[in-house]
Amino acid sequence: MDSRVSELFGGCCRPGGGPAVGGALKAKGAGGSSGCGGPKGKKKNGRNRGGKANNPPYLPPEAEDGNIEYKLKLVNPSQYRFEHLVTQMKWRLQEGRGEAVYQIGVEDNGLLVGLAEEEMRASLKTLHRMAEKVGADITVLREREVDYDSDTPRKITEVLVRKVPDNQQFLDLRVAVLGNVDSGKSTLLGVLTQGELDNGRGRARLNLFRHLHEIQSGRTSSISFEILGFNSKGEVVNYSDSRTAEEICESSSKMITFIDLAGHHKYLHTTIFGLTSYCPDCALLLVSANTGIAGTTREHLGLALALKVPFFIVVSKVDLCAKTTVERTVRQLERVLKQPGCHKVPMLVTSEDDAVTAAQQFAQSPNVTPIFTLSSVSGESLDLLKVFLNILPPLTNSKEQEELMQQLTEFQVDEIYTVPEVGTVVGGTLSSGICREGDQLVVGPTDDGCFLELRVCSIQRNRSACRVLRAGQAATLALGDFDRALLRKGMVMVSPEMNPTICSVFEAEIVLLFHATTFRRGFQVTVHVGNVRQTAVVEKIHAKDKLRTGEKAVVRFRFMKHPEYLKVGAKLLFREGVTKGIGHVTDVQAITAGEAQANRGF
Repeated sequence: MDSRVSELFGGCCRPGGGPAVGGALKAKGAGGSSGCGGPKGKKKNGRNRGGKANNPPYLPPEAEDGNIEYKLKLVNPSQYRFEHLVTQMKWRLQEGRGEAVYQIGVEDNGLLVGLAEEEMRASLKTLHRMAEKVGADITVLREREVDYDSDTPRKITEVLVRKVPDNQQFLDLRVAVLGNVDSGKSTLLGVLTQGELDNGRGRARLNLFRHLHEIQSGRTSSISFEILGFNSKGEVVNYSDSRTAEEICESSSKMITFIDLAGHHKYLHTTIFGLTSYCPDCALLLVSANTGIAGTTREHLGLALALKVPFFIVVSKVDLCAKTTVERTVRQLERVLKQPGCHKVPMLVTSEDDAVTAAQQFAQSPNVTPIFTLSSVSGESLDLLKVFLNILPPLTNSKEQEELMQQLTEFQVDEIYTVPEVGTVVGGTLSSGICREGDQLVVGPTDDGCFLELRVCSIQRNRSACRVLRAGQAATLALGDFDRALLRKGMVMVSPEMNPTICSVFEAEIVLLFHATTFRRGFQVTVHVGNVRQTAVVEKIHAKDKLRTGEKAVVRFRFMKHPEYLKVGAKLLFREGVTKGIGHVTDVQAITAGEAQANRGF
C-alpha cells in the first residue's frame, strides 16, 4: 500500500487536493474509445465515411475464461452446432455466476465486423433459443453502428444473458455505502429499495432507521442492510411491488445488498467495523453536491483505498444546486481521485450507454471510478445508477469461489440476536467452505480460549429461508437454545476438523498513515482484523524505536482483553483518535486454552 494514502486522512492534507491532470474520463457512448477498450490512436484506414462515428476497429481479444463471449453471427445453426453453443453458454454463465455478456457481430480476435439488420435479427432469435434451453433470459444492453467495408448499415449488439432464479442461487453483491453525515445515504437507499422518491424532508429514509434516536436526529448510528433485486430481464424488484424480502428474493436473479454505514465522525468505529467485517464487494461513496468533499468524506475515501475496496461515487442533491455548483463538485472529486495516493481514473456517467460502459470497465480495472450525479427528490439520473447496478458483474471470478468452497467451513460472527420462538441467532459472512442446516460446528474463542460445540438449526439469506450457504455469502444462522451470553462479535464458527488456533500476541507489517507525534512501544490502539475489533498494546517495533507518519515497520501487538482467531495475511487497520494505520498480519503466536486463561487480565 502506498504510504501516500495517508494524505486522505484527517489533518494531513490540503482541502483542494493535488493538481488536476485534465478532465474526467467520459464514457464515449456507442463504440467510443473508453467503451470498447481499443488501442489509443488506432485509425481505421479511411473507413470513416459519410461522417459516421469514429469507432475503434477492435475490442480486446476474447478471453477463454470470464463471462464475455464474442459471436460473429448465429444464423440457422445445425443441431450439432446449436448444442455446442448451448454448452458454451452454460460455461460463460458459470464463469459469471449466473450472468454472461454476448457481443454479436464481433470476431474472436475482437474485430468489430457488424451484421446487417436481417442477420442480426436471426442471430438474436438463435441466442434467445439458446437462453431458453439453459433457463435464462436475454436483454439487449445496447446497439452500435460500425463502419466496416460495407455501404449497408451494420451493427454490433451487446446482450446480457441472465439465469432465471433457481433454488435461491441468485447472484448477490454487497455494496457498502459511505459518505459524510447528511449527504443523503439513507435517503438514496430508501428511494432505491422502496421505489418512491423522497419528499425533500427525508421521508424515504424512515424505514431504514433501527433506533428511535436515529429517527429523531435523522442520522444513522448503526449498520443496517437493505436489498434491491433485479429479475432475469433486468427489471427492478423492490418493496414497491413486493411486500416482503422473501418475495424479492424469489423474484430476483441478482441481489444488491446495501450496507448502510454511519457518516458522523463519532461513529467512525462502526463504519470501520462494517467495512472490515462484512467483506463488501465494492463501495458507494456519496458526496453532496452543495457541500462537496466535506467532513468524513475524505476519510471514508481513504478507508476504501486502504482496505482495497473498489468504489464508485454518487453526487447527490443536484436538485438543490445550480449546474455550475454540481460541475465544481465533480471537478473537485476529479482532482482528489487523481492524487498520487488515489491514482484513479474518473469516469463521468451521463447516459445509459455510459452506465453500461462504466459497469464493465469498473469490473475490469480497479483504477476506473464511475461518477454519477443524481437527485433522490426529482429522480434525475436515478435510472443510470440502476442500469449500472443491474449490469455490474461479480468482482470475483468463479474459480476463486470454487477454491473457497473446497476449504473447511469458517463463518464470521458479526451480529448476535435473540429471536422469540427461535432462540439465539448469529449474523455474519461465510469466509470459506459450505454450511448446511444441521451441521455441527464449534464457536470461539471464548474469554478462556475455548471452542464450544453447537448445531446450525436453520439458515436465512436476505430474510428468507435457505438450506445451503456457500463461501462469500452473508446470512443469519439459528442456533436454537445455545446460550447467547457465551457469544460475542468477532468470534468464528468453524468445522471441528479445522482444529483452530488462537493468539493473544501477533505481528503485523504496518504503514502509519497518520500520528500527531511519534508512535512508540506501549501505545494502545483499537485493532480491526476482519470481524475482530479489540484494543491492543504495541509490545515491540522491530528495527526501530519509534515511527512517524508515513513510515513502515513490523510491529508486535498484544490483545488487552481476550485471545482472538487470526490468520496470517489478513488485512489489518488500527486507530486511536486521529492516529490511523494499515497493514497485514505476518505472524501469530498460537496459544492453548490454559495459556489464554493465564494471560487474562494482562
